[in-house]
Amino acid sequence: MNSFIQKIKNKIWTQLLIIYTRYLIGGAFVFASIIKVKGKRFTTESGAEYSIDTAWHLFETMYQSGLYWQFLGISQLVAGFLLMTQRYSKLGALLFLPIIGNIFVITLSYYFAYTPVLTGMMLVANLMLVAWDWNELKVLFNRTPVMSSDNRLENKPVWEWTGLALFIFTAIYHVINNGHDIKFWSLICILIGLVGLGIGLWKHKINADSISLGK
Repeated sequence: MNSFIQKIKNKIWTQLLIIYTRYLIGGAFVFASIIKVKGKRFTTESGAEYSIDTAWHLFETMYQSGLYWQFLGISQLVAGFLLMTQRYSKLGALLFLPIIGNIFVITLSYYFAYTPVLTGMMLVANLMLVAWDWNELKVLFNRTPVMSSDNRLENKPVWEWTGLALFIFTAIYHVINNGHDIKFWSLICILIGLVGLGIGLWKHKINADSISLGK
């Protein structure tokens, strides 16, 4: 069973899936966090006049707390950033888990239309990331860790640089434009991701060719 799992984890497509899952949910957290860090409402209007059992009233209550609202934003920002760095993604996945778990339960507790589907998918994605790194994370449970090979595609520096570019663009864009144009933000992020993908696969091919020639 362990050998089968290791074969799956050594495949390029599974490693790319993990890399870009980290970018996706990490970037979403960073995008949503900055407005809280800035001390602004997540919604376009006050929810004070809404019924106490509505999501809008909940958001208004958290917003009016001030420090707690910003603390939530900072927590999301740190977790998202760590995921996007790739290098510190294991810590990011652990920090992400209780936050997204809490958000998922909130969306179940109030009427959010289809939002629980989205938050549920993010929770499942986060659990997948934790499971992916379980061989190293199990040291937290006093079990002997198994370190991954540095030669694996997911451990190459190009993904760290791509994650940093995505983070910097997201942060600057949101600070300057308050993140109003989500379509533009998404488009630029996709372009950055594609450039990183092209460079990463190109470098991987060169490395593979070098190893073949060496043999």
